[in-house]
Amino acid sequence: MIENKALVERFLRYVKIDTQSCEDSDTQPSNVKQHDLARMLYCELQELGLNASYDTAHCCVYAALPGTGPALGFIAHMDTSPSASGENVQPRIEENYRGGDIVLRQGSGAQTAILLTPAQFPDLNRHVGEDLIVTDGTTLLGADDKAGVAEIMSLLAYYVAHPEQPHRTICVAFTPDEEVGRGTDHFDTDRFGAKEAYTVDGGKLGEIEYECFNAAAATVTVRGRSVHPGYAKDAMLNALNVAMEYHEKLPAAERPEYTEGYEGYYHLDRMEGDVEQATLHYIIRDHDSALFAKRKQTMQTIADAVNEKYRAFLGEDTVKLTVRDQYYNMALLLRDHMHLVTNAEDVFRSLGVTPAVVPIRGGTDGAMLTYRGIPCPNLCTGGYNFHGRFEYASVQEMETVVKALIKLAAG
Repeated sequence: MIENKALVERFLRYVKIDTQSCEDSDTQPSNVKQHDLARMLYCELQELGLNASYDTAHCCVYAALPGTGPALGFIAHMDTSPSASGENVQPRIEENYRGGDIVLRQGSGAQTAILLTPAQFPDLNRHVGEDLIVTDGTTLLGADDKAGVAEIMSLLAYYVAHPEQPHRTICVAFTPDEEVGRGTDHFDTDRFGAKEAYTVDGGKLGEIEYECFNAAAATVTVRGRSVHPGYAKDAMLNALNVAMEYHEKLPAAERPEYTEGYEGYYHLDRMEGDVEQATLHYIIRDHDSALFAKRKQTMQTIADAVNEKYRAFLGEDTVKLTVRDQYYNMALLLRDHMHLVTNAEDVFRSLGVTPAVVPIRGGTDGAMLTYRGIPCPNLCTGGYNFHGRFEYASVQEMETVVKALIKLAAG
C-alpha cells in the first residue's frame, strides 16, 4: 500500500518533464529544457514557504529550511541521461508486483512487445509485493535522479507540515547536467549554505557510497583521405577503418560489460564519421588514481602508434586524442568525515534496512563538491536500471528513503 501519495505524485510530475542533458553542448544548462523542471521546483519551494533562489543563468535551484544546529545539505540533479530518450515519458504503476515478467508495451501487429523480466534483471525478484513505477518501454523513466528530487522535496514538505519536530537547518540544491559531468561547474557553495551534505542519487535501498571513480572523457578524432573506391588502391585512407583499428588496440576485457566492483574500464560511448573523418567518444573510469593515469597514457600510446604507422602515408598525424578530467575519487577526502557514512548506516538500521557501503561505479555531484570543501557521500533512491528504457523505481523503497532523510535531518 502506498503510504506517501504526495511523494509518488511529485515523482510522476517530475519525470514527465523532459530534462535530458546534452554531451556536445558547452553551455549550462546543456539543454534549456532543464529550466522547465527548475522553474517548477522553484515555485513548489516557494509554495512551501521556503527561502528559495533560482540561478537562472546556470539552472541551479537552492532553498533552506531553518532549524537548530549546523546545517545539513541534500542534493539531487534534475537532468536525465543522454543514453536514452527522456521525451514523452509515460510512467505507470505496477501495483503489488507478483513476480514474473512486466509487460511495458503490448505487442500488436508489427509492434513488438517490450517486457521487463527477472531473467534479465534479477533485482525484480526482491520487489514482490511492492508497487513499481515503470516506463512504456520506449523511454527512460528518470528515477536517476528525479527520485532523489522527489524524496528531498518530500523531506522538506514533512518538516514544513510538522513544525513541532526539531531538525537541523536543511539546505537543498537541485543541479543540472550531472549526467554530462558538469553539474557543479557553477554551484554556489555560499548560496547553498551547508558545510556537509548528501547527494541522493544512488540505487538499491540501503546502499551508501563514498568511493567513486576517477573519471575522464576522451575524444579520438581520426583523419582520413577519400578517393573514389574504384581507384583507391594505395591512395585511400579510410578513417572509419583506422578508428576501428584504434579501438581494437584497447584491452577488450576492460570494457564495462566485463568489469565490476573496483575494476576500471574504457567505454566507447558513441562514434560517428565517414571516410574523411571519424570520431570516437570514450569515458575512462578507475577508482585507483595511478591506474586512472595509466589508462589515459594507454590511450595516448595507442594514438602515437597509429600516427607512426600512417604518418608517411598521410603526411601528418592521423589521430588526435583529447582527454578531459571530469571528477575524482572522493574517498581520500571523505575518510576524514566518516560520521556522515556511519550516521546513514545507523539510520537505515533503525528503519529495518541492512546498510551496504559500496563503491560507486559512476559519479555524483558529490564527488566534485567534496573536492570543493563540502564532504558529500551518496545515498540510495530506490531506483533501478538507470539510463535505459527498463528503468523502474520501487514506491516502498522511495518511501523508506524519505524516512531516512527525515531521520538524518533530525540530527
